[in-house]
Amino acid sequence: MGHPVYRPRRLREKPLLRNMVRETTLATDDLICPLFVVHGRGAREAIASMPGQYRYSVDEVVKEAKDAAGMGIPAVLLFGIPEDKDPRGSEAYADDGIVQQATRAIKDTVPDLLVITDVCLCEYTSHGHCGVVEEGRVKNDPTLELLARTAVSHAEAGADLVAPSDMMDGRVAAIREALDEANFSETPIMAYSAKYASSFYGPFREAAQSAPQFGDRRSYQMDPANAVEALREVALDIDEGADIVIVKPALPYLDIVTRVKADFGLPVAAYSVSGEYAMIRAAGTLGWLDETRAMMETLVSIRRAGADLVITYFAKEAARVLESRKAG
Repeated sequence: MGHPVYRPRRLREKPLLRNMVRETTLATDDLICPLFVVHGRGAREAIASMPGQYRYSVDEVVKEAKDAAGMGIPAVLLFGIPEDKDPRGSEAYADDGIVQQATRAIKDTVPDLLVITDVCLCEYTSHGHCGVVEEGRVKNDPTLELLARTAVSHAEAGADLVAPSDMMDGRVAAIREALDEANFSETPIMAYSAKYASSFYGPFREAAQSAPQFGDRRSYQMDPANAVEALREVALDIDEGADIVIVKPALPYLDIVTRVKADFGLPVAAYSVSGEYAMIRAAGTLGWLDETRAMMETLVSIRRAGADLVITYFAKEAARVLESRKAG
């Protein structure tokens, strides 16, 4: 029996050769590590639905950030949980807000680590929505001023990038204008441009204590059925001044990651969200799959789809695996 001239297995038999011809690589430089910050001291509050993840007080989050930097992870993404909430989420843009405190502390201790701050109101509002609520509806335009104030307060605290995740129309333009007016024209905007109304956010909402108190977020987050709309959203954000765009979640929307990268060419980040993390953790704990292999396969698939950056709760574990491969 004859064989084809090209036999793909020739390049698979030897591990070193497999590595040499590998099309997609994952490096520690590609990873962004999300961290949750709370008030207090010495706090490491376990998050039940995200085993291995914690809410950290400022002193503890500094230790985590320093540890991440020591592993070669270039950036952390901060989410704050305030002590007090109100209808307008005023703690989000307070000078002594929890994210502002954490940003200053991290930059004082690990100045070379990039600090990215989530710009949204949902963790800070008493109703749990991402914007100003009037007569039972989330109002777009009144929210923009508060988001811009939040972004400026983060930049003043030392944030290297601000990341609006609210999905209000026009918020990138409002934030860019406010940053420029406050002499932060060099601060990049990393916009959640295609953020879907996903069922995979459940564990995050427990972690950030940000579940909406009424209704849902489908009036401002995207319909999971839509792809062309995602491209329109990304185009709008780029036109308004976004420097990096995010697709969220990652795994159910790898096709969107690919299309965004192909169509626009800007740096693209994909957020492997809490539900993706929790599924792999749970299946690994139950022995239904090899957790480490599933983690790495997932992260590589996100890179293969076209993401330049991967926001993942597995950042530190992945960094350890990558380092061990180097050592081996």
